[in-house]
Amino acid sequence: MKKNITKLLSAIVLIGMILISKDSFSQSDDTSAVYKNQVKMNVPALFLKNFSFSYERAVTKKIAVGLSIRFAPSATLPFQGQLESLINNKESYERIKDFETGNFSITPQVRFYLGKQAFKGFYLAPFASYSTFNASGPYQFSSSAGTLDMPLSGDIKTVTGGFFIGSQFNVTRRIGLDLYIGPNYGSLSGTISGNKALNTDEQNALRNGLADLNNIPMIKTKYTVDSTGATVDLDGNWPGLRAGLSVAFKF
Repeated sequence: MKKNITKLLSAIVLIGMILISKDSFSQSDDTSAVYKNQVKMNVPALFLKNFSFSYERAVTKKIAVGLSIRFAPSATLPFQGQLESLINNKESYERIKDFETGNFSITPQVRFYLGKQAFKGFYLAPFASYSTFNASGPYQFSSSAGTLDMPLSGDIKTVTGGFFIGSQFNVTRRIGLDLYIGPNYGSLSGTISGNKALNTDEQNALRNGLADLNNIPMIKTKYTVDSTGATVDLDGNWPGLRAGLSVAFKF
């Protein structure tokens, strides 16, 4: 997974350097000054089946405030090969590989541009983010009767904070490109559950299977199993690294 992230970031940086070089010869310093607003779309997010849009408004000559929204319809887990390596436990991975997940995220931020004006040049941007993920799918476990499926579904929420280091540059007077990267850290919590009639043997087998969820890094799980089904509570830390290349339209 780290190798794929490195390749993606390297490609973004290379594209950015080429476009910055082109921009430095074709644009004057004041092309952004007449515009106070811009809307943007994060292009690489599309490869992760995410749709990410943001709005930004200049409030002073060098400071802007913005709000980003990201959403994705329910789909199978992305990067399944990398996810299997991250979990590092074949049985744990097999139990959740058929899950589907969607998400929604809202991220306010403040951008401090280090150049002559907003919407152009390098910037620092502290941000906060609230995200929800819906997950559903069959959780597989082995019993004396063979492999069984336990249908589970629920919502997981994350609250994080971090900062971006980025640069925005002009392609035309109204259109720009925004290249950014930054760390974030926060917390995760949620509950997934399912209903299914279980006999005593199946309950014990499901408990043993759910114990494997403790192999997921940085996530603590608590579960209850009875004759009517199961409930799993999740709690833990949520570190990450965000990066993107957005197309911006100024107005």
